[in-house]
Amino acid sequence: MNEYGDIYSGHSRTRKRAVPEVSAERDLVAEDAATGFCGAVVGFERTYDGEFVKLEDRHGLVRLFALREAAFLIDGKPVTLVRPKAAAPQRPTRSASGSTRVEGLRARVARGSRIWVEGVHDAALVERVWGHDLRVEGVVVEHLEGLDNLAARLTEFEPGPRHRVGVLVDHLVAGSKETTLTTGLGPHVLVTGHPYIDVWQAVRPQALGIERWPRVPRGEDWKTGVCRRLGWGTPQEGWRRVYDAVDSFRDLEAPLLGAVERLIDFVTETD
Repeated sequence: MNEYGDIYSGHSRTRKRAVPEVSAERDLVAEDAATGFCGAVVGFERTYDGEFVKLEDRHGLVRLFALREAAFLIDGKPVTLVRPKAAAPQRPTRSASGSTRVEGLRARVARGSRIWVEGVHDAALVERVWGHDLRVEGVVVEHLEGLDNLAARLTEFEPGPRHRVGVLVDHLVAGSKETTLTTGLGPHVLVTGHPYIDVWQAVRPQALGIERWPRVPRGEDWKTGVCRRLGWGTPQEGWRRVYDAVDSFRDLEAPLLGAVERLIDFVTETD
């Protein structure tokens, strides 16, 4: 074999130098090798002839150039421009409640303690915002189907040091029926609540695109009255609007946020 390589093999020792591929990120400055047009990457376009990159020069002129091998120069050296790969969507690092999200979560075995809420709407909103936190802590939320059932449920449950009960109550204000029903329940029961007539009202009006919650006279069903005044249809249709408007803690009023956080702390405390 001589210095020029094996003449019978069809190959020589002089090989074509590989041209590096460069991701054509926006504002990357490149020169078209054929025409000398130099500009910054401002976009891409796909046609029946193939895929093209848009370059804009310093005068604002935009031209299309085919994405061919070794068709461009960067700092005087030939490169092959390629379209950037789409960035993988970033997973949220925060849960809907604002806590740090635990990736690859497997729900913890349920604790003996519980959080009780008055109805299904309360339970749904708590799950919507605090569901991730509750699974991390192994806390089960149950609804009472009305606060009048609280005393009987407590008698059946028998709260204790390892079987605490946190109770979330609507319209917990001085002198109300709710306050009377939740007084003196013992050291292993914590009652918190918010001042609103219904948990719907604990959703910020801005999240629903309304200026304020309408006033409904005493004696009129509150949810029915709200839906009539806002043109929301039936209470079932109104509830769907309320539920869909809540994505995170930012959509809820502070009294509800504080009440739920205190309950979670209470039922997850260690003796």
